[in-house]
Amino acid sequence: MLKQKDTIGGITVPDEVQEKLAVERFYYDNKIVKMFAYATILWGAIGMLAGLLAAIQLYLPGANFDTAETTFGRVRPVHTNAVVFAFVGNGIFMGVYYSLQRLCKARMFSDKLSKVHFWGWQLIIVTGAVTLLAGYTTGKEYAELEWPIDILITIVWVIFGINMFGTILKRRESHLYVAIWFYIATWVTVAMLHIVNSFEIPFSAFKSYSWYAGVQDALVQWWYGHNAVAFFLTTPYLGLMYYFLPKAANRPVYSYRLSIIHFWALIFIYIWAGPHHLLYTALPDWAQSLGVVFSVMLIAPSWGGMLNGLFTLRGAWDKVREDPVLKFMVVAVTCYGMATFEGPMLSLKSVNAISHFTDWTIAHVHVGALGWNGFLTFGVLYWIIPKIFNTNLYSKKLANTHFWIGTIGIVLYVVPMYWAGFTQATMWKSFTEEGSLTYQFLETVTNIESMYVLRSIGGTVFLTGVFLMAYNLFKTVKSGSLVANEAAEAAPLSTHQVIAHSDKHWHRWIEKRPVQMLVFSLIAVAIGGILEIVPTFLIKSNVPTIASVKPYTPLELQGRDIYVANGCYTCHSQMIRPFRDEVARYGEYSKAGEFVYDHPFQWGSKRTGPDLARVGGKYPDSWHYNHMMDPRIMSPGSIMPAYAWMLDKQLDTASTGARIRAMQKLGVPYAEGYDKIANQDLMKQANEIKNNLKKDKIETSSTAEIVALIAYLQRLGVDIKKSGDAAPLQ
Repeated sequence: MLKQKDTIGGITVPDEVQEKLAVERFYYDNKIVKMFAYATILWGAIGMLAGLLAAIQLYLPGANFDTAETTFGRVRPVHTNAVVFAFVGNGIFMGVYYSLQRLCKARMFSDKLSKVHFWGWQLIIVTGAVTLLAGYTTGKEYAELEWPIDILITIVWVIFGINMFGTILKRRESHLYVAIWFYIATWVTVAMLHIVNSFEIPFSAFKSYSWYAGVQDALVQWWYGHNAVAFFLTTPYLGLMYYFLPKAANRPVYSYRLSIIHFWALIFIYIWAGPHHLLYTALPDWAQSLGVVFSVMLIAPSWGGMLNGLFTLRGAWDKVREDPVLKFMVVAVTCYGMATFEGPMLSLKSVNAISHFTDWTIAHVHVGALGWNGFLTFGVLYWIIPKIFNTNLYSKKLANTHFWIGTIGIVLYVVPMYWAGFTQATMWKSFTEEGSLTYQFLETVTNIESMYVLRSIGGTVFLTGVFLMAYNLFKTVKSGSLVANEAAEAAPLSTHQVIAHSDKHWHRWIEKRPVQMLVFSLIAVAIGGILEIVPTFLIKSNVPTIASVKPYTPLELQGRDIYVANGCYTCHSQMIRPFRDEVARYGEYSKAGEFVYDHPFQWGSKRTGPDLARVGGKYPDSWHYNHMMDPRIMSPGSIMPAYAWMLDKQLDTASTGARIRAMQKLGVPYAEGYDKIANQDLMKQANEIKNNLKKDKIETSSTAEIVALIAYLQRLGVDIKKSGDAAPLQ
């Protein structure tokens, strides 16, 4: 506390001012940090175990266990959601709750809101996993959770925002440090992305249809999907990097000005890049080109942030060699740099023509997920746990061992996936001298099975490091005692209002105004979304109609919902790009008007199996029946799961009317009152398929799920007139 006649900067402070400078005593809440840290470790292990199971299923079909709930198409979304929202999500909150209190020199706004946030988020994770395994999914990657959980996410996210902004507003430190800028931008942008992408029409307690269809749905989804990576996996972690890396190194951030450029350029440019996921698709060319341009521009701010992090360690490399925390952080920032160089490269049309739908994309994603998010989370955990338990890390040797195990695991994971991706692209595009395709699609799958085996070995090694970390941190916790309420002292905010700040830098103005920071951040990220998405709705020529394209019949609609529920989109695309090899293999290239009744779109992002856009009519009903019962009967060597349970499970025909009514609300032109008679048409078509199967000596119930799925598969592509004799599925 200042005494009379004390000076600040050589200026004598009057007695009445000194009263305002009285130091206040308060306490940081470490209990909530501990809770999120424990959840991060738990869900990290569970999410990665689910990923390992999915990896094994890609070369060992028996690992699907012949049940609906454990097939790849349901396990894979559980893995992605668990890693993104459970592991990384809890890691974000752990780091934010720890750093925000110290940067604001204030306890969190409300202990009660902190607990509601924590338990609400865990409830989202558990209900999300249960519903996904049960087949309740929107069918949109990284946004699979159904409408009741979407509402819960919104509520919990708002609670987090209130708690965060309440803390910022009652802060004792006037200046908002760069980490807080990224936290603010994360909160407002994720809220915007989630709300816009989650517009849907429910038709039951746990099922809905996307508000958007076809091309518009694809654009909105990948505007969301790419920016979920940007503003959930990147910007909050950059905030953590800006706080924890300097703390661990005990050095100031390399460049304040570079952090300003990094922040504003990143959040403005990133939001435009989503269309690069849809190159050479039916999306209008102008939107694709915008995505490419802004993706390439992203290299500059991304590498600016990476260099700012690495240069912070100038003069501290001896410490890096000794400190496992810094080792994890250095590799994390390096992986961030690698991923953010490769991302723009993959958005170039010439490169994307090769990489898209292949395992190259899987390798790229996991450089970021395992290296950037995983390693930075591990580094933060190793730094925070000893701090809040007032003890030393149990074993630096174990932490260093974890570092090397994790690094080897990343290499063993991504290198085979790069190899697999290059192999897939080469084989898919290969032609004989006579001009026919060199390889059938199944040959391109069986040829890379050894790469899938190596990938699962890499995942096992990486996961072993996670368990090693859990043991090390458990022993650390046992050796200390939680400082649940950590004492701290700071002068009230009025101190900084009385003492004039000598730094006149233009950015200081907004760094003291969190509400304005939020508003300007929202404007920066909203511009790109509005200018890319709105024209596809307002300008009809972006999605020209095709007269022959009709709505799905009730049975086909039921079959489509079964297709979505089982995650078939995780392995099959429904988008034929205008390349010689794809047209030769699958048929005429896809057009925007084909998908106007698709809620949601099903273009896919990975071809583990062949494209299905033109599969309708290529095979008899009995082929599809046998193929779903056991894929190896019709395609020896196939790695597809068996869906034998579909042969007996009965359709929910009671919901047919509700499905039709929901589609009518979305503008699908079913006749007025059709919902009342839809099941009559359903049974008529189902009996036709049943009779077709009977001709091939297959007996089945007309209301079995397999019948509806066959109806949907036989519909795909038949509304579009084929150009000549389309090649059979190879």
